[in-house]
Amino acid sequence: MMGELLNENTMTMFSRIVIAAVLCGFIGLEREVKNHPAGFRTHLLVGVGSCLMMVLSLFGFEDYMKDAQHVQFDPARIPSYVISGIGFLGGGTILVKGATVRGLTTAASIWIVAGLGLVIGAGLYGLACFTTIIVLLSLIFLNRLEKYMSKEKFRKKMKVMIQSKRTSIDEVVKKLSSIDVQVNRIVLSSCRKDREGQAIFYYQLDINVLSNDHQKLERIMVDIQEVEKIF
Repeated sequence: MMGELLNENTMTMFSRIVIAAVLCGFIGLEREVKNHPAGFRTHLLVGVGSCLMMVLSLFGFEDYMKDAQHVQFDPARIPSYVISGIGFLGGGTILVKGATVRGLTTAASIWIVAGLGLVIGAGLYGLACFTTIIVLLSLIFLNRLEKYMSKEKFRKKMKVMIQSKRTSIDEVVKKLSSIDVQVNRIVLSSCRKDREGQAIFYYQLDINVLSNDHQKLERIMVDIQEVEKIF
């Protein structure tokens, strides 16, 4: 028993599992600090599990292959199912609410740590370390760059009243787009009938005004008030 635990192959397998836990844990820690749904434990477990599958594929069938030399074995078969199966976890982190989609970056990071686990399980430590650095730089510094680039956007909520046909909301969206206003989300708030029995639909719009020029911003807000059907 002790001999089996201390042999070279076993120590190699143990070290790969530990390295996978450390590198994937770093990525998960970044997600945890930012309070994303899949954090430290999820990323660590995905990375370790992927590494385990690769180690199993490389070392788990050695004795069998020695006894059955006529059998051909594909070590990439088990890892291929890891990559396809990880989509279920990634899909669980993606939330769609109206026109807003959240969780794509976390889903991508889960997919990345699955790949990292496979790479580490295959013994490509240098590639795994380099990839981890690239991923962390992307998650930390590119996030700040995105925030800096998006500081031009001024978020403002407004209500839109649409009479009669609901499809007439498209007219409002087109008009807003023409004056540099981006519509992120449209929610039907309520519906009632006026004294003449005509349907009136109330919509809540979440918009971005794409300008940091205060004079231009004032002009845009005036234009918004002039858009027909907006109050």
